Amino acid sequence: MNPPADQPLILALETAAGVCSVGVFQGEVLLGYTEIHLPQGHARTLAPSILHLLKMLKVTPSALQAVAVSSGPGSYTGLRVGTSTAKGLCLALDIPLLSLPTLEVLAWQAADLARKLNARICPMLDARRMEVFTSLYDKQIQQLQPVKALVLEENVFEDILADGPIIFVGDGVEKATQLLAEHPNAWLLSPSYPSAKFMGTPLLKKYLARDFESLDDFAPFYLKEVRITTPKSKVPPAGN
Repeated sequence: MNPPADQPLILALETAAGVCSVGVFQGEVLLGYTEIHLPQGHARTLAPSILHLLKMLKVTPSALQAVAVSSGPGSYTGLRVGTSTAKGLCLALDIPLLSLPTLEVLAWQAADLARKLNARICPMLDARRMEVFTSLYDKQIQQLQPVKALVLEENVFEDILADGPIIFVGDGVEKATQLLAEHPNAWLLSPSYPSAKFMGTPLLKKYLARDFESLDDFAPFYLKEVRITTPKSKVPPAGN
């Protein structure tokens, strides 16, 4: 029997970064969760992880009332795997698709601490080299600044830190430690990845508001243009 409409069974997928995670929620309550730490392994681990978790919880796919996915930014390959899997399930089961911005998923990890400290949250996702994908949220996880790719350099956070305490969360924190560790308004959480287990509360709000994605039009938010290159060993000699 399906749960009441205000307590939907939602399958949540998070594949935007180095950890592939899957959660099942009834309403905003997490029923079960699994994650695999295998960078670049999402394509071969996501489907088995979903099947294992549903079997463990004794939930049949037909009982699900929505599938949700982290929408980016993040790993191009990871986002494509998560999106295609979520869309495929929604089509097969004839249920709606939900999405959450990846940086919002990260911000929810610090929501309780932010309310306790009356602080804002700056999620940071590693974008390679000395760059991170970042944004800014208030303690209610309302977005204050748009998502951007930011180069970590001296004084880059001075303006926002001048306005009060900020909790920095995500795997980009490790890169920023030297810049922020001595600032009195900077609270640095241990480096972490976005996780499906923190998606329940915002997903329930979206489901009840019927804020569903179009299966035809929805695509991941890469932020940066996808660049596909050919290995040098496969480039044909000039003149051929």
